[in-house]
Amino acid sequence: MLPYNFKYELRLLLRSRWIQLLSILLLVLFGFSTYNGKEKVEKRISDISNAKQEVKESDEAMLKLLDSVERGLEVSVSSWSIPTSPMAVGNNHPRVAAMEPQPMAFVSTGQADLFTHYIKPTVSGDDFALNFTEMTSPVQLLFGSFDLSFVIVYLLPLLIIAFTYNILSSEKEQGSLRLLASQPISIRKWVFQKLILRFFWLSILVTLSLLLVFFVVGIQPLEWVSVLGLVGLTLCYMLFWFALAFLVNLFVDSSAKNAVSLIMLWVLFVLLTPSVLNQLGNTLYPMPSRTLMINEMREQKVEATKRQDEILDNFLRDHPEYAINDSTQSRNFYHRYMASQKVVKEALEPIVNTYEAQLQRQQTWSKKLQWLSPAIVVHESMNQLAGTSTADYENYRGQVIAFAETWRSHLMTFLYNNTPFSQQEYSSLPQFEYSPTTNGTVGLSALVLLVISGVLLVFGFVAQGKSQKRGLLSN
Repeated sequence: MLPYNFKYELRLLLRSRWIQLLSILLLVLFGFSTYNGKEKVEKRISDISNAKQEVKESDEAMLKLLDSVERGLEVSVSSWSIPTSPMAVGNNHPRVAAMEPQPMAFVSTGQADLFTHYIKPTVSGDDFALNFTEMTSPVQLLFGSFDLSFVIVYLLPLLIIAFTYNILSSEKEQGSLRLLASQPISIRKWVFQKLILRFFWLSILVTLSLLLVFFVVGIQPLEWVSVLGLVGLTLCYMLFWFALAFLVNLFVDSSAKNAVSLIMLWVLFVLLTPSVLNQLGNTLYPMPSRTLMINEMREQKVEATKRQDEILDNFLRDHPEYAINDSTQSRNFYHRYMASQKVVKEALEPIVNTYEAQLQRQQTWSKKLQWLSPAIVVHESMNQLAGTSTADYENYRGQVIAFAETWRSHLMTFLYNNTPFSQQEYSSLPQFEYSPTTNGTVGLSALVLLVISGVLLVFGFVAQGKSQKRGLLSN
């Protein structure tokens, strides 16, 4: 019976032009979404390159100015901007702390629409006030980005629904169901075979379309391992929706009801569950007011400003390495300001930690319950594969804050030792190197989807459906 079904199903799909239509549609969707994702990545790369070029040109001007000052020549710039001052270097010539896009970043935009990919920390800036967000179109945030993950997570299930919703009901509506029931095979096995054959052909089309698109856009040899992981995850996600279609075809009567039922399941898993989990996370773990935190920061700064001299004395007492060449006459604004900033940072640290701890609890809770929706599982896995997940940006944020402290500490040594910055010190300036995370869950997500799909298929064979009660399904 299986060879007959295979030949019959292939002829039916070719005659109805389903295969031709899906081939064109998949190529268009995958091609355009990949192109769109590549465009976003190239823009990010261009923005980072422009920022680094600005720093390079600024450094060249700084070195020329330093050379003129060290040779005793007169310079026509403001005294506060002469780079012999370490604070002028730290504020006017910061390094670029860039989060370079990963090789598969075009797959999923993820959090890239919310967070920037580069920052320029300064010595007098606040770590907790570093701006990691960027202005984004609210319309784009509402509808998301048309990238490859959007096509796979949102649109591919709709194609599967259109491809499978009437496998059994169409036979009943055409009057051929009783003829099929007279054959030496249970209707459930017959439906299962038809769905598996359609899954086989659609898997071939999806795999070939993805590989063709990736080949055209140019994938490096080392990236093909990630590509194969993406294809495997996509096929497992497709199998889940075919398993749902198997159950709906067995237990629902008409084609219209089948279509409505599958659309309701799509809304439940793709739209409703993620929204509910997000709202529950906000309710169970509400975030502290950021406005109150900013007000507290301002109050601490005002209080620190009033007693800057006392703070500086205490600071130099606690850090004798900074007081080697210190004298009362050499103290200036930045001596007092940097010491007071450190006090403000220490005072606000518990507040910032409370804010971040609550955010971490919210994210941990959502991550534990993401398995309720295969759409969330696949989307998060693709974000991790692309290096645009929440964890990736938290990792980047932590690295930037650590670099900002390194940048500040390096130049504060010059400040408190009253040592001018020179050309020879330029090569020792700290440089930022981004280290991406490596904790991907593509394999685990694919395995979970396989298990869920297997359970649904077994349930379809074991459970008693309405059609069986009517005597239309034989054992």
